[in-house]
This record gives sequence, C-alpha cells and structure tokens, in this order.
Amino acid sequence: MFLENGFLPTNKFWKYLVGSLIIFIASAIGQIPWVIAVFIKSLKTGKPFPTKEMEMMNFLNLNTTLFLLLFSFVVAFIAIILVIKYFHKQTLLSITTSRVKVDWKRIFFSFTLWGVFTVGSTLIMFYTSPGDFVYNFKPFPFLILAIIGILLIPVQTSTEEYVFRGYLMQGFALLAKNRWFPLVMTSVIFGTMHIANPEVEKMGYIILVYYIGTGFFLGVITLMDEGMELALGFHAANNLMTALLVTSDWSAFQTNSIFKDISSPSAGFEILVPVLIIFPLLLFIFSKKYNWTDWKEKLTGKIIVVEKNEQIENIVNDKSYE
Repeated sequence: MFLENGFLPTNKFWKYLVGSLIIFIASAIGQIPWVIAVFIKSLKTGKPFPTKEMEMMNFLNLNTTLFLLLFSFVVAFIAIILVIKYFHKQTLLSITTSRVKVDWKRIFFSFTLWGVFTVGSTLIMFYTSPGDFVYNFKPFPFLILAIIGILLIPVQTSTEEYVFRGYLMQGFALLAKNRWFPLVMTSVIFGTMHIANPEVEKMGYIILVYYIGTGFFLGVITLMDEGMELALGFHAANNLMTALLVTSDWSAFQTNSIFKDISSPSAGFEILVPVLIIFPLLLFIFSKKYNWTDWKEKLTGKIIVVEKNEQIENIVNDKSYE
C-alpha cells in the first residue's frame, strides 16, 4: 500500500520536517544562478536590480529566465533523492508507487488525456474569443522554449508531486495514522504555496479555490490508484502544454508561447469549472479504466500497521510445521 511505504521503524515525523527544510534550502540555492544573471545584467545595463517578482521575470530573455527558474527544481529534485535515500533509508520507488515498478503507461495515459484536453480547450477559447488572444508564434524562440520545456518542466512538476503527493503525504500519514489527514494537509499546503503567484494578485484569493482543488484532485487520484503515476502525468501535461500554448503579462510562467492572452484577468465561475465539473469527470474516467473501488476506505480510512515478528513469521513460513 502506498502510504504504508513510509511506515518504517526508523521513520519519525520530525524527519519529514527536517527533510522538507533541506529540500527548500536546496531549491533556494538553485535560484542563485538566476539572481547572479540578473545582477550581472543590472551592472552591464545600469538598470536597477528588480525588486518585484514580475520585474524579475521580465528582466532577462524569456527563455533564459525560464531555464534558470526551472534549474532550481533540478537542484531540489536531487535533494529529494538524497533525503529519501540517506535520511529516510527509502527508495525513490517507495514514495512513487505501491507497485513493484513505476507504471509508465499510467503516466503517459494521464499526460495524453490532459494534454489533449488542454490543447482542445485552448483552441476553442481562441476561436470563440479571438479578441482575447494575439498570435505570438516566433519559430526560433518557440523551438528553444520547446526544448527547455520538454527537458525541464517535467522535472519541475515531478519535484512538486514528489514533495506533496509522495514525501509529505507519507509523512502526514505517519503522523495521523489515517488517510484523510494527509490528503487535506497536502492539498491545502499545495494550494496556498501558490499564493505568491502573480495570478493571485490580479484575480484575487478566489483563485486559490482552483489551486487547492487541484491539490485535492491530485491527492485523490494518488490515494485511489495507490501511486503517483497519474498525478505525475497530469501535472506535467498541464504545465508543459500551458507554457507552449499560452502566456500573458500576469502569469507565473512568461514564455515565447504560440498565443498570448491579452484579456483583463478576472475570476468568475470559470475558476470553479475545473474543480466542480472537469476534475470529477477525470476521476470518473480514471476510476473506470483502473477499476477503483472502496473510495471511502482509501480516502478516509485508518491506517493499521501490523508489526511483523520475525520469529513467528519464520515459523509460519517453515514447511516443517505443516
């Protein structure tokens, strides 16, 4: 069982707090090259060093900024691997899935499903509201964006998934000995971590309903499927397709995408559509494909860990006692 993978005799909840701090520090260290690059350009051009996030995002070439921003996730992901292996004495597989190996078919199915939906819905919005978009395609910058995105955005999304749906979910399960608490905690923390995004400043805190709702959706598919594969595929498709297709002056990712959204940002019922309609539809599709059952137990049930007695186990397994 996925959550039970973290129930090792040497694992304690305080280790997850320390491990999270190590990963956070590693991520901050990974941002140093970006800060240095901005500082060098500031010296060369005489422009003041940016003090606001949006100024920082637009200070360098968009592709350069994206590369340096995503590089910090590479450093953080390395830290995750080291923390899991040397601090918790676990394997990366143990916080990825309950299966004997990673199910790549699940990852690719989720990626394809959400990727197709994202492309389709973007094209529909473009053709139904053409005044909200401008054609932003420039072949060479887009090619560089595609290379950076394909190589590094899955690292960024996987880092977030390993932290929230893997590492912390097992940590909170160890603390609470149930399934609902890690689901709620990781979803709320995941959503509120986006509070610094420029979208929140433009649209208001109502957009946190979407972020927290997305956290719940990713947590539910992880618990129901006993592994992170579906969440990994979904998250990678969401960020990669968005980066390639649409950018705006007020989004967290500033990219050389195909389209640029020039509409005034606003938050209405459309914020609730994914949470109330689209995500439940995806849950239905996944549940039918992978035959999910016993939803209440898997999402809210208690976790009972039976300590194995090696001597008794050896006696039971000794055929001479039959």
